[in-house]
Amino acid sequence: MSLTCVALGLDHRHIYGMTENMRKIGVDCVGYWTQGDPETLAGYVKRFPDIPRLARLEDALTCGADLALISAIPADRAALAVCAMQNGMDVMSDKPGCTTFEQLDQIKRTVADTGRIWSVNFSERFETPVSTRATELVEAGAIGRVVQTVGIGPHRLNRATRPEWFFRRDRYGGILTDIASHQIDQFLHYTGSKSAEITNAYVANYANPKDPGLQDFGEVNLRGENGTGYIRVDWFTPDALPNWGDGRLTILGTEGYIELRKYVDVGGATGTDHLILVNGETCQKTDASDAGLPYFARLADDIRNRTETAMTQTHCFTVMELALRAQEMAERG
Repeated sequence: MSLTCVALGLDHRHIYGMTENMRKIGVDCVGYWTQGDPETLAGYVKRFPDIPRLARLEDALTCGADLALISAIPADRAALAVCAMQNGMDVMSDKPGCTTFEQLDQIKRTVADTGRIWSVNFSERFETPVSTRATELVEAGAIGRVVQTVGIGPHRLNRATRPEWFFRRDRYGGILTDIASHQIDQFLHYTGSKSAEITNAYVANYANPKDPGLQDFGEVNLRGENGTGYIRVDWFTPDALPNWGDGRLTILGTEGYIELRKYVDVGGATGTDHLILVNGETCQKTDASDAGLPYFARLADDIRNRTETAMTQTHCFTVMELALRAQEMAERG
């Protein structure tokens, strides 16, 4: 069964990877709709000149596509997802999939009412082959039982290219809701925890006092039934780094550890997707760039077969609930 998709909102660059990876597995993108002319529009048209722009949101919602790819302004994603599901589409949303508990509750009700899939593309796991290889190693028992993850998510501010909504807390949702949702997803995934308690959460604006709505630093501690986690996210990536951020994940097991240097290996090997494995028999760094990105093909299969092989719906809900809970705790102080 061939599938089609439509893009709803191009406000974040993640829509490039979402569209490209679905097309790579044979899903035809029949069009896109976006509000106004976001900075990302030119890049989308350059990458996908054959995808037509749809003039009205109604046209996109009624085009008959199987899947909606949503990368609008974060605060607007939930409403678009609800409309898409009510029009018979499954959803792949950019993270964060929602920015308030009220939005999450509405999404949960819509999923229950329609039977549609609401999936959030946690790209720091789903779009990095090294994360695929780490999953394989953990499942094979290479480091014993996982007991902790340490996730680091630094980002470059790129102030000159940021739209107005990027600096508004009510529009982007807060740094923990936004960026830290990646690391919460990875904590639950690699420890095998079904849920977690937020034991500490903190946000700050250290370096951007002229933008009071921006949070440029955040951290979270979690405790799940199978382990603990620490998360640090920020907007402090220095200009000399050759990419947007030195994102890393360390997975500690009872018999070893794995470190993922996802995007750059400063002072080491060139390229991306570097994996360090240390256990009783191995102490090495390898190139994991050939490990593949199974999330996209699995999601397509889930759409066809109404299964949950890419990510369970419960896991997706739980990640966003924990991110919102951490954000709320941090802002309460």
